[in-house]
Amino acid sequence: MADSKTDKKLPNDPAGEIDTALVRQLADILNDTELTEIEVERGDLKIRVARELTVAAAPVQYAAAPAQAAPAPAPAPVSMPSDPATIVSRKGEEVKSPMVGTAYLKPSPEAPPFVQAGDKVKKGQTLLIVEAMKTMNPIAAPRDGVVVDIMVGDAQPVEYGEALVLLED
Repeated sequence: MADSKTDKKLPNDPAGEIDTALVRQLADILNDTELTEIEVERGDLKIRVARELTVAAAPVQYAAAPAQAAPAPAPAPVSMPSDPATIVSRKGEEVKSPMVGTAYLKPSPEAPPFVQAGDKVKKGQTLLIVEAMKTMNPIAAPRDGVVVDIMVGDAQPVEYGEALVLLED
């Protein structure tokens, strides 16, 4: 006998193949990982679960990234020691990328950066954006603090979990 909790099918599914428990698991993964979208494919069945992000910020005009962008000038480095062991001892909280994509430090190519090293930021303030699948995802400050370092360059590809910004009190 089937467990009704895991075998419940969605209405309007003529083949009766969509498992609501799987959809709920995918939604839980979105919430746990702060992803905005997840897609699973099994044979002919494809399930895509997505959510909208609401950001309390002024509207920003985004320009499309040029196909072959000229290298952007690197931000002023914060004394980076040559010994990797000393880098680990830097104090602060790393703001990490919640997804794979391209980091942009400015809302458009001609605009100033969202933040720079030394800036004081408030919780929820946009630090930068990560473009993933042509969607601009603002990365907000998790708390009030001071930007110690911006650890990525403008238009740089980033990985899930990669440190983007270093904040301290």
